[in-house]
Amino acid sequence: MPSSIPASVTAELQDAHGRRKGPVILRSLLRDRYATASIIFLLIVLAFAILGPSLLAEQARALNLKGRNAPPFSLDAGWMFILGGDALGRSLLARIIVASQNTILISATAVLLSVLVGGLLGLVAGYRGGWLGDVLLRLADAIMTFPSMLLAMIVLFVFEPGVSNVIFVLAVSRIPIFMRTVRAEVLELKQRMFVVAARATGASTSRVLFFHIAPMVLPTIINLAALEMAFVMLVESGLSFLGIGIQPPEVTWGLMVADGRNYLGSAWWLAFWPGLAIMLTAMSLNLLTNWLRVVTDPVERWRLETEAR
Repeated sequence: MPSSIPASVTAELQDAHGRRKGPVILRSLLRDRYATASIIFLLIVLAFAILGPSLLAEQARALNLKGRNAPPFSLDAGWMFILGGDALGRSLLARIIVASQNTILISATAVLLSVLVGGLLGLVAGYRGGWLGDVLLRLADAIMTFPSMLLAMIVLFVFEPGVSNVIFVLAVSRIPIFMRTVRAEVLELKQRMFVVAARATGASTSRVLFFHIAPMVLPTIINLAALEMAFVMLVESGLSFLGIGIQPPEVTWGLMVADGRNYLGSAWWLAFWPGLAIMLTAMSLNLLTNWLRVVTDPVERWRLETEAR
């Protein structure tokens, strides 16, 4: 008569596996110096975006004639001018920190909306297929016909530039990316045995999609979302640089680069520091995506766990 494993033993084994999996991921992160530096930098940017406007909003708007086009690393006008001052004597450091909120908010919200809409449409198109899947796929192809920057320029020329309109047009331009990615994953996953078994036991379509297939697609979506956030940030900066994105008195890193382009010959730091913030944030997101791809891949994760033993 076969002996059964007690439930307490099974629970202890699962807890031990969970405790071991956590340190393995942490050790893999610490071994990847670029990913560790990227996460630290992104956490700092996130802290600036959350706390910066409430702490430094007044300093970002205050005019200081002594700090007009002040060079960087000169503390004559105060420590807030360590990165220099703009043409109106405002602290570049304070403005970069305050502008991080709008830049991160626009990028994160646009990507979140595109993930929700594109992911849902991709689940439906991949699982149901038929004429509905074909229609959704052709709609995605029609949107992808226009480059993201060109589509955003057309829409923002017709409608008033603003935060909500920029978020909307950037989200719409990235929906096809997530929809096509999720659809491709679902087409393969719906043929697997666990999905067939779930359908055979009478599970509804919504249960199969959201409880069986969606969790399997989630790692791919997380990786793609981190990569797309960097792309959306660059597009938003380009729109602000062209003058059809965020409008004053709101401020973003791209708008600061646009304001500083007229002073490149005399005050290069006006465009350099916000441009550097854009570059470092986008690069950190790309490096983090590379690490997430390794950690969320079952084969690579098994290799990491094997090396850790």
